[in-house]
Amino acid sequence: MTLGALFDLDGVLIDSERLYTKFWAEVGVRYSIPSPTFALDIKGTTLKDIYSKYFPDKQVQNTLTREIVDFEANVVYPVNEGVKRFLSELKYAGFKTAIVTSSNDKKMSRLFDQQPWMQDEFDVIITDSFVKHSKPNPEGYLLAASKIGVQPEHCYVFEDSLQGLLAGHNAGAGAVIGLATTLPREALEGKADVIFDSFKDISLNILPKI
Repeated sequence: MTLGALFDLDGVLIDSERLYTKFWAEVGVRYSIPSPTFALDIKGTTLKDIYSKYFPDKQVQNTLTREIVDFEANVVYPVNEGVKRFLSELKYAGFKTAIVTSSNDKKMSRLFDQQPWMQDEFDVIITDSFVKHSKPNPEGYLLAASKIGVQPEHCYVFEDSLQGLLAGHNAGAGAVIGLATTLPREALEGKADVIFDSFKDISLNILPKI
């Protein structure tokens, strides 16, 4: 039986989440967003949904879009330690793999310019242009599972955000793996089937059986 591995991007595969958290935290302060955890609240959410919920004014949206473009044009996307080794392990074992991210296609193009090997490691890449609903809606993970030809219950989901972990569960994934890369372990407790600090700690033989 073929198994699947479905990965969030920021904070899971690449060490970028802290930069985005800082960016959005500053935006939240500047626009007087009342939630003190605004930057964490929106993790895993598409830009369209962020705008709809927090910034309905079109002029503000245009300003933020320009800022995001400038920010992302200068971001370096380092791959998290252990990711390459684990992806090789999955490929050797015959897994089908996918990225499921709220990022847009332009960002993914910049990422692949910096990390050209990465695009070839995945069978499917789901960006915000593929879905109508953000995590915790399971749409992205269900679509990825369908495109790789593996039932959700035969897929592992790897996530670092609360919205993402819930999306994995809502999709009926066989196991939802939490990465304590951007949130502390205690924040993920009870939200994932198992929690790891990084991919350095993960190998197929210690993942839950599905």
